Amino acid sequence: MPSKLKSLEPWQQNLAVLWLGTFIAGMGFSEVSPFISLYVDQLGDFTKGQLSIYSGITFGVTFMVVAIVSPLWGRLADRRGRKLMLLRSSFGMAIIIGACGFVHNVYALIALRFLQGLAAGYIPNASALIATETPKAKSGTAIGILTTGYVSGNLIGPILGGFLAQTFSIRLTFIITGVLLLIVFVLSLTMVHEHYTPDPRLLNKEKRPSLLSQVNNPKAIMVLLVSTAVIQLGNMSIYPIISLYVKELMHNVGPITVVAGVIAALPGISNLIAAPRLGQLGDRIGSGKILVSGLIFAVIMYIPQGIIWALGFLRLMIGVSDGALFPTIQTLLSKLTPVSYTGTVFSWNQSAQAFGSMAGSLAGGFISNIFNYNGVFIFTALCLALNLVMVLVFIPHIWSSRPKQQA
Repeated sequence: MPSKLKSLEPWQQNLAVLWLGTFIAGMGFSEVSPFISLYVDQLGDFTKGQLSIYSGITFGVTFMVVAIVSPLWGRLADRRGRKLMLLRSSFGMAIIIGACGFVHNVYALIALRFLQGLAAGYIPNASALIATETPKAKSGTAIGILTTGYVSGNLIGPILGGFLAQTFSIRLTFIITGVLLLIVFVLSLTMVHEHYTPDPRLLNKEKRPSLLSQVNNPKAIMVLLVSTAVIQLGNMSIYPIISLYVKELMHNVGPITVVAGVIAALPGISNLIAAPRLGQLGDRIGSGKILVSGLIFAVIMYIPQGIIWALGFLRLMIGVSDGALFPTIQTLLSKLTPVSYTGTVFSWNQSAQAFGSMAGSLAGGFISNIFNYNGVFIFTALCLALNLVMVLVFIPHIWSSRPKQQA
């Protein structure tokens, strides 16, 4: 493989290495996430309510930190280069996630999950490096290829993690994940090339006008950012309890981690299939129609998850709604924002997504403690319904806008 890489142009080599890096990173991040609640259960003698709350906190603390520090890391990347951020993230995540396999109480696990938030950022910096190091005529194709690396890893991760946890242990799964991320660090250090010269204005810390003062419709920007947070809240409210819910549905008998891993992976599978097709449809009929339809579809799909044993199919359908919602919001944000502020608005969007992950993780834990697992799905459906109302009230033109008129 190294000899073949040397025959490629520098941007092609970067793409090949970072595709593999994002694939391993996506697989590593996702292969432990569905089973954290089961791991928490092994770290103490908890009641059902305590287990739900501790699982929610363990999930949420990482995203709380990511929501706060993402814009800071983004500014540092603009000043010092993206490769440095790749190395910081991959090495930090390797050590921290690997260390999770050695903890013996839930408080140590929460502390490490806090530090994991500080180390986050490999995927967005890989995308930024590819965008800046690839010829402009090929950058769209390159970023599209890179995205398949992370998505593919994210799909395989929960299933692989389920088999590893079932065959060995959840502890060993953390350690294996740490080793995989250490491989990503070595690949990024030795095979990724960056020729980056920062904008002198960034080094001089020249103050730019705020984003909202530079857009024609700041209200729409804020509504879309809130929508990102709410949609991600819905996705992550399920994660702290998904393996516990599967365990309950299976009456604590059978390959619970394998089934939970498959259930966790299903939305990603349908997302991968649906997202590009829904994006093309949005270009024809208007992204606003896709956004509103996606919210309605998500509400309809969430409610039965807490009522009937059809979890696998319904989670598959949630991937379709995610394929409609997240790319559409990014498309609308890019159309609303001047080119020179695209990076800023996308870092805001990343923070909104992390905030939604944090709020959803905490809500899932606390609500399942009060209303059992079923209540989490009903809560999520209500949040998405309120978000739909907010979109229709505050940016009513979004439903009727034609593609060329949309912002």
